[in-house]
Amino acid sequence: MPGYLDDLFSLTGRVALVTGGSSGIGHTMAQALGRAGAAVVIAARRTKELHEATQNLHDLGIHAASISADLAGRDDVTRLCRQASTFFGDIDILVNDAANNIRRPMNDLTPDDYDQTMAVNITAPYLLGQHFGPRMAQRGWGRIINIGSQQSISAFGDSGAYGVSKAAITGLTRSQAEAWSPHGVCANTVIPGFVLTPLTEPAQAVPGRVEALAARSMTGRNGTPADFAGIAVFLASRASDYLTGQAICVDGGFSVH
Repeated sequence: MPGYLDDLFSLTGRVALVTGGSSGIGHTMAQALGRAGAAVVIAARRTKELHEATQNLHDLGIHAASISADLAGRDDVTRLCRQASTFFGDIDILVNDAANNIRRPMNDLTPDDYDQTMAVNITAPYLLGQHFGPRMAQRGWGRIINIGSQQSISAFGDSGAYGVSKAAITGLTRSQAEAWSPHGVCANTVIPGFVLTPLTEPAQAVPGRVEALAARSMTGRNGTPADFAGIAVFLASRASDYLTGQAICVDGGFSVH
């Protein structure tokens, strides 16, 4: 049995790049990929948190490196593309988790709010995919895992520009799958429910909201980053060879209502 599972899910010899890898879902996915055997490069904006996250990966025995980058800036995205493969070799697995979430009523959003949101949430994943996707296809194998949101499929509490960007990420996934899956590159979107992470802290601060959202889930609780370890390994491994172009809800049944 262990040999069978290793063959199906092992990531030994693979190299992953995880944006937003210093906290929340991104860091949990980075841990999971690394513990399954991959070498991991994480990218995030805040250097202190990035250093701590990298040390955490090292403490788990994971080959890990980090790049400080603000994905709102094209120059930083270009630098990330250039540097990511210099640590452990070509990137086999790209996880686009980095995001911002400017939550204000639609009428209050500024053009700058919109531009920042699109830059981080959809333009950066597009550019990273354009860089790494063709290279994966040339080698005949690769994985792209884009992180969506409940706003990818429905309106949800001041969705605003964030909702636009997260709806777009599912379209990007389908386009990436159409382009590169014939060459062994699977692209999928993971759609979380309400997850207790730093990104959702503004929503968590609203009295009673955490409890109300937990009650809406069929499991009776909100998500935690740990809930995304399994899906990360599955989508990154050969177990998902025939799964591509899909939006997969990991939300405790939240979206079924």
